[in-house]
Amino acid sequence: MPQGSRPERVADQIRSELGDLLAREVHDPGLGFVTITRVQLTRDLQQARVFYTVLGDEKGRRQSDRTLHRALPFLRRQIGARLRLKRVPELQFIYDESIAGQDRIEQLINELHAAPAPTDDDDQS
Repeated sequence: MPQGSRPERVADQIRSELGDLLAREVHDPGLGFVTITRVQLTRDLQQARVFYTVLGDEKGRRQSDRTLHRALPFLRRQIGARLRLKRVPELQFIYDESIAGQDRIEQLINELHAAPAPTDDDDQS
């Protein structure tokens, strides 16, 4: 019984390896607290879209983005060495905007819960 398709399994391996590489091997001070959120891999395993988030402000995000793009050849070589694939997929780093949207929704929900509940006295005005 297969556990997911091959592109999904390889994408999970790439996400795991990239997380490890960024934490242990990339020693660039421009790299902030980067988290790899997901990897989307084409069916032919040739292109990998790597989604990431960065803890911090916009300036830190831009700096981390530049650092990731500078480290791209190193990361691709390391992925090739760690995973047994015929061809190593081209990596494309994309900032994951969905996390910021989720944070905003959570903030709105928390504000709604923190607002005082209307009382019966308010209806009699």
